[in-house]
Amino acid sequence: MQEQIPLLKNIHSPEDIKNLDFYDLSRLALEIRELIVSTVSRNGGHLASNLGVVELSIALHRVFDSPNDKIIWDVGHQCYAHKILTGRYPVFTTLRQSDGISGFPKRSESPHDCFDTGHASTSISSALGILAAERSLGSANRTVAVIGDGALTGGLAYEALSHAGLLELPLVVVLNDNNMSIGPNTGGFSKYLSRLSMKAKYQKFRRTVDFLVKNIPFVGHSLFKIMYRLKRAVKAVFYTDNFFVDLGFEYVGPIDGHQLPQLIQVIQDAKNLNKAVVIHVITRKGKGYSFAEDDPGTYHGVPAFEIDKGLTLNSGQMTFTQVFGNAILEAAHTDERVVAITAAMEEGTGLSSFRKAFPNRFYDVGIAECHALSFAAGLAAGGLRPIVAVYSTFIQRAVDQIIHDICLQNLPVTIALDRSGLVSDDGETHQGIYDISLFRSVPNLTILAPAGQEELFIMLNWCLQNSGPLLIRYPKAIIPSGDPAFSLPMEQGRGVWIRRQENPIDKKLCIMFTGSLYFQVQEACNIMDSKGLKADIYNLRFLKPIDEDHLSKILEYYEQIIIVEEAILAGGFGEYVSALALHLNCQNKILPLGVREKFDALGKRDELLSRNGLDAKGIADTVLKERGLN
Repeated sequence: MQEQIPLLKNIHSPEDIKNLDFYDLSRLALEIRELIVSTVSRNGGHLASNLGVVELSIALHRVFDSPNDKIIWDVGHQCYAHKILTGRYPVFTTLRQSDGISGFPKRSESPHDCFDTGHASTSISSALGILAAERSLGSANRTVAVIGDGALTGGLAYEALSHAGLLELPLVVVLNDNNMSIGPNTGGFSKYLSRLSMKAKYQKFRRTVDFLVKNIPFVGHSLFKIMYRLKRAVKAVFYTDNFFVDLGFEYVGPIDGHQLPQLIQVIQDAKNLNKAVVIHVITRKGKGYSFAEDDPGTYHGVPAFEIDKGLTLNSGQMTFTQVFGNAILEAAHTDERVVAITAAMEEGTGLSSFRKAFPNRFYDVGIAECHALSFAAGLAAGGLRPIVAVYSTFIQRAVDQIIHDICLQNLPVTIALDRSGLVSDDGETHQGIYDISLFRSVPNLTILAPAGQEELFIMLNWCLQNSGPLLIRYPKAIIPSGDPAFSLPMEQGRGVWIRRQENPIDKKLCIMFTGSLYFQVQEACNIMDSKGLKADIYNLRFLKPIDEDHLSKILEYYEQIIIVEEAILAGGFGEYVSALALHLNCQNKILPLGVREKFDALGKRDELLSRNGLDAKGIADTVLKERGLN
């Protein structure tokens, strides 16, 4: 039997799949899955979500004419098959690597990526805007928004759906329904989609009508639009409401998202309709790789792994996230008012053990950060002590809720801000470097930055004993432990000394740092020691409020203060200290070190720290150069 030639090597653009038969398209889907699994096993990445949309990606590119027609992937983490089909097969092995291709759509990377994405629920808004622009400029190109049922828990999607129905433009919304976002979906809309999926009588009737109408000689195509009107009437018989129809969309589905012939035909029909359409597609997250199919939540975003064995989850080293999970669990046992809230990030924020131990005190609100914070404000106003665990990059979506609903009323909500600082692999959209600048100016808010395990426990307990809103920021990283300074009691507005020279002659240099950079600052000081330069080390703990009398004494004591923060320099803690020193007329030198004002590209956290001069060598080199010792 003659060996089959791999198809992928001949796929240079979507045009190359338009004439393949269904047998070859099925082969192509298998090859794409194999490539995704092998690449993610080496590089890490989003696995289950990408395996679930392989056929959907093929069908969309078979029917639409990218890049003239625009396809926008919500969140964008499921764009791997799209990238492979649009000319990036030769470089796909560089996925999520420095100088490689991104794991998200990037306009700078390909004309087929028409809009940069990385956060959820934005696709319908941006697709509608692009389509409106196309029509304003006289273009007949089409626009497609691919959005998962998880992203439909975000309010922005509903704002866009409402507007789209009003504009009556031929927007195609593909609802990828796998009953998952990262974890299993929660909420009323998820149950609503499940009800739609169970309308078997209607679906059987619809398919029969489709077949009969399309096969009527000579007039089948002309009757196509009449068929759609008939289907709307049939829907009214079999169920009384359809959210999308009420908003002005035609609704088609649910369709099996892994049956290519039917999927392609339905998408083609929706395109021909030239009206606003929602195509409801049922897919299986992780399809084709048994480990991911059985546990799609764990295999959502993964590090490198062995394909045959699957993930090895226990590294033996504790992370900030894991320690937070332990700390909130301990706090909940002590204080029955403690409740936990997450926005579809139960595992990612370390709350799985809390949910199991206290299911009635755990709330997963879906991908709805704004609601999560306002909901927490309501819980606090009602007498509870809510703790909201969220990634720093996603807290940007809820700035108004923190200012208006929480801080304005001085409510005791604690925000556990995971992934603060520089974040590996996901690129510009997922960096947690803006939270200090965003929130230092907000009245009533306390901002803390733990450096070690013991300190994180102490800080969380301290938060629960205080009134008012509090924010604890920490990175996605291994957490230090064992330093005696980590166990010192909290003092409002003051940090702790990690290292302090006893000889007054040596009081020339002090390095202050935000907690996430403990390892880097320690090693930098070791490098400087070898050059004959001694430095004291001060762990800030508090980024707001600050005991300015205490801080001013430190400022006046040293010839030079180096402030190292894993955050954007503009508006950061270093700028605050510089302004305070100027106000106090201090004669010493203040040197803030932080993330430069730019959107960082791909890289591991260590690489990103190095690029910004925040690794041990970078900090030491900068200080030694300042002192003329390099």
